[in-house]
Amino acid sequence: MASTTDGTEEHTDAPASSPPPARRRMGPVAMVVSFFGELLITAGLVLGLFVVYSLWWTNVVADRAAGQQADKVRDSWSREPGAAGGGPVSYDSGNGIGFLHVPAMTGDEILVEKGTSMKVLNDGVAGYYTDPVKATVPTSGKKGNFSLAAHRDGHGAKFHGIHRIEKGDPIVFETKDTWYVYKVYGILPETSKYNVDVLGKIPKESGRKKAGHYITLTTCTPVYTSKYRYIVWGELVRTEKVDEERTPPEELR
Repeated sequence: MASTTDGTEEHTDAPASSPPPARRRMGPVAMVVSFFGELLITAGLVLGLFVVYSLWWTNVVADRAAGQQADKVRDSWSREPGAAGGGPVSYDSGNGIGFLHVPAMTGDEILVEKGTSMKVLNDGVAGYYTDPVKATVPTSGKKGNFSLAAHRDGHGAKFHGIHRIEKGDPIVFETKDTWYVYKVYGILPETSKYNVDVLGKIPKESGRKKAGHYITLTTCTPVYTSKYRYIVWGELVRTEKVDEERTPPEELR
């Protein structure tokens, strides 16, 4: 609004606002790049969730299952003829034959079951071999090789710290009645996953040439892969009877 010379007011129109600039449409190349960019972001999120599931959640589930199974095994051991609850419970080797203790690797006990299939090991336990080489279970009293396997990552990762074991370290296997105390004498950091000779009654490449009472721990290596196998060998040095208080041998105190 402006004043004229005679004092009257003159109305003027405000300048019209300029129209917004038109959006440039993406060309075909830009559209393809944008599509694949979003696809990669989505794939990254899915991969991240899968890693969390594989390396964390499967451990939670497996540890829970292993703990429940371990409680059942120990409960079955505590029942004796004439005791409240109806006498001894029948517990076959598929449900758990004992517990592995490896102080250098983990402070936790590891339930040992029959078999090394994914169905067994995914429950957060160690399994003794039945195929392609049959393990010699120490309770049999026979000479041979008590060969075991467990996961190194995910599903409980019971052998995750196997690389911490050194020659001379103890490995203890606990049953209802006996402590079996082994001493590590050989380590093979990497071998083919098809090398079954390391599981033999006289394990090849271990340095032993005569029959004895051996234990072998096996797991995948490098960590987070299954390309090779990591091997630890031990030899039985003594056994101890389990007392009423289940006092562990000195190696575990």
